[in-house]
Amino acid sequence: MSVSIHPTAVVDPAATLGEDVSIGPLCVVGPDVQLGDRVRLTSHVVVEGRTRIGDDSVIYPFASIGHRPQDLKFKGEPSELIVGRNNQIREHVTMSPGTEGGGMVTRVGDNGLFMVGVHVAHDCVVGNNAVLANNATLAGHVHLGDFVTIGGLSAVRQFVRIGSHAMIGGMSGVEKDVIPYGLVMGDRARLAGLNLVGLERRGFQKDEIHALRAAYRLLFGNEGTFAERMEEVGRDMGQQTLVADVLTFARASRSLCQPREG
Repeated sequence: MSVSIHPTAVVDPAATLGEDVSIGPLCVVGPDVQLGDRVRLTSHVVVEGRTRIGDDSVIYPFASIGHRPQDLKFKGEPSELIVGRNNQIREHVTMSPGTEGGGMVTRVGDNGLFMVGVHVAHDCVVGNNAVLANNATLAGHVHLGDFVTIGGLSAVRQFVRIGSHAMIGGMSGVEKDVIPYGLVMGDRARLAGLNLVGLERRGFQKDEIHALRAAYRLLFGNEGTFAERMEEVGRDMGQQTLVADVLTFARASRSLCQPREG
């Protein structure tokens, strides 16, 4: 095992370091931290608390990972922050551990890109392949599916769920759940269609996308109530995989982001 620790770094002897870990100048690593194989802390990085960083992840200067959550109800309980493999965590990113009120764990998946100034609050669950642009902010208990993209300067309210492959436009304030494959934007974000560009880039078939578009038009149309439209879409198109994903998500939602009237 080869571990490289710069002479100016402060690494607690109790920390667990994988193979080929690199810890750069002026980094601080706490006693309950676990760094996976080939993790690299470039410089001026602080990793504290009961925090696990997965293999091949890179953390850039002035990131603060695993410190006490910004929740006044937190009383020092032994909660965790678990970050997956191959994440790029850029400058000034903050990620908080969980709390007793949210299951004690904040989880971040694999292959994420967290750009400058991103905040992932306590008890969040972030799926794989997430992209959060500069200064995007997740409040506590937010859940993101896989392949979610959040534009710069956007904020997601506590307890909001964002489905897989959804796209949040820059400078959006997201207060309600966003369907899988959805596209939302706005100061108080409203549904603005489907993330068609993302679906095409990720190799979804044209017939899948066509069925999803037809379901979207019906689901968010003007005929009848939303519950009636959900039933109709489920009856006529519920066998389509992408449509079924949307219906399953919508049925579990407390408050769903809708298109703007008119």
